[in-house]
Amino acid sequence: MDILFVIDRLELKYFEFNNHVTNFWLIREMLRENCNVWITTIDNLGVKRGKAYTNCYKTFEQNDNIFYDKELIKREIESFELVMFRPDPPVDLDYINATYVFDFVDTKNTLILNNPRAIRNFNEKMHTCKFLDLMPENIVTSSRADILDFLKINEEIVLKPLNGCFGSGVMTLKKGDKNTSVIINSMTQDGKRIIMVQKYIPKAKFGDKRVLFLGNEVLDECIQKLPSNNDFKFNEHCDSNIVKAELTPSEKEKFTPVAHELNKMGLPTVGLDVIDEKIIEINVTSPCYFIKEINQLHNVNLEKRITKFILGKNNAEPHTIPQKGLIVNPL
Repeated sequence: MDILFVIDRLELKYFEFNNHVTNFWLIREMLRENCNVWITTIDNLGVKRGKAYTNCYKTFEQNDNIFYDKELIKREIESFELVMFRPDPPVDLDYINATYVFDFVDTKNTLILNNPRAIRNFNEKMHTCKFLDLMPENIVTSSRADILDFLKINEEIVLKPLNGCFGSGVMTLKKGDKNTSVIINSMTQDGKRIIMVQKYIPKAKFGDKRVLFLGNEVLDECIQKLPSNNDFKFNEHCDSNIVKAELTPSEKEKFTPVAHELNKMGLPTVGLDVIDEKIIEINVTSPCYFIKEINQLHNVNLEKRITKFILGKNNAEPHTIPQKGLIVNPL
């Protein structure tokens, strides 16, 4: 099986030995399953004569680590049986344009996870509102007056840009803070940018739990992400900030319908950020499964389970045999 991973530019730069990232574990396991795995980035995607293509690198395993041949090869995306679409946010115009490229891929030939069109239609912050009973009180707005009213009622709030990641730009605000106007104006760019505003959950001081989905299943294994460097949020991926957590029966019951709903939308690989059984964010772009940490803390081989699910999903989908492989004509 030929598989393409669309990864982040920064991840490509530090590709070898980077076992903090989910793609490292999945690519290595797929190589061990005798798959041919290639990697690319969104700036290496394109369309020629109505066919999506990519310039990509072939990966290989050596001494338990993964590497890639530095020669770029041009291939039609439909020549791959499976594409793992996993570039990191921010979901900016370049990111959106990359999802458009996959509109020119015949999904009868190629399974794409997560579906780029579904990702394009799903904002990781805003679309938590599809599950209002499972998230903290919130508003989505650019209005200073609305945010002030929300702050007055809730006394402490969290303000989030809609398209960031890893806690970038997220701020808290307490009622009576002398910098209230400055913070609101900065976050909304003087009322020009829509943001997510949530009621602050006091248990956030203990961090947030990462709850993981595979299709309709909510995994039992999870971790707690601790606040970093005297911040109120997790923003540094290191061993000291990640501890073992357990999924409660209540969480499993509450979040299983969410997994079913997202899976139907074309989003089978998802990570929830959860505080006090409330969803604060739904990660669908490049959800980190914290495989290294979960393996160590829960004594499992999570990469094997995820790979089995992904390859099984590909085998379950009806595909036609691709008629084209390498693109030999230069652009």
